[in-house]
Amino acid sequence: MNFDWTQGDLAEGLRRYDAGEYFAAHESWETVWLAAPEPDKTFLQSLIQVTAAFHHVQRNNYIGAERLLRAALRKLEPYPPGYGRLSVALLRNDIRDTLQTLDSRVPSHELAAPRIHPHP
Repeated sequence: MNFDWTQGDLAEGLRRYDAGEYFAAHESWETVWLAAPEPDKTFLQSLIQVTAAFHHVQRNNYIGAERLLRAALRKLEPYPPGYGRLSVALLRNDIRDTLQTLDSRVPSHELAAPRIHPHP
């Protein structure tokens, strides 16, 4: 699969994710996920879980957010650091940091969404 983060549903999902529109980002990426072959399908599912987790954060459902982030991290662990033209290593580290923050019960306004950064 060609991961082009500059156009189509991948780009739209990324734009919405960066804007904090997590539910809309989830919907955009789900369209791509449904048609993707493995191992891309599981990779995209992990991104969708991150977006869904932050939708839960917006609704103050921290338990749901934590569960989704842990599931996303488990799915991302086997992927190389630069899979799908994303910085997977950065994303995994950010998810770990977010989980640590959730464990410390810091208010949500101090919780930053994991960075999903494309690279060429």
